[in-house]
Amino acid sequence: MKNVRPLHDRLLVRRIEPKETAKGGIIIPDTAKEKSQEGEVLAVGNGKVLDDGTKLALEVKKGDRILFGKYSGSEIKVGGEDVLILREDEVLVVLT
Repeated sequence: MKNVRPLHDRLLVRRIEPKETAKGGIIIPDTAKEKSQEGEVLAVGNGKVLDDGTKLALEVKKGDRILFGKYSGSEIKVGGEDVLILREDEVLVVLT
């Protein structure tokens, strides 16, 4: 991911996939799974540029685990890996 740098208030995020089995030991097939809404931030932009030209720093930083909306972001493939590009305002929660 070293050759990709998001611009402005955008984040590059890798989805964190849930475990393959349910609590009862039942294996969930790929066709029945929903895409995870949890991810790890791989890279962040420089900050949001406001109308007056000043730059607002991002609250989310590289390495944070986040939750985002079900239909948020754009999926792209970087180096053979599927990742998301999100705006910071699409992030719902930073997990601690």
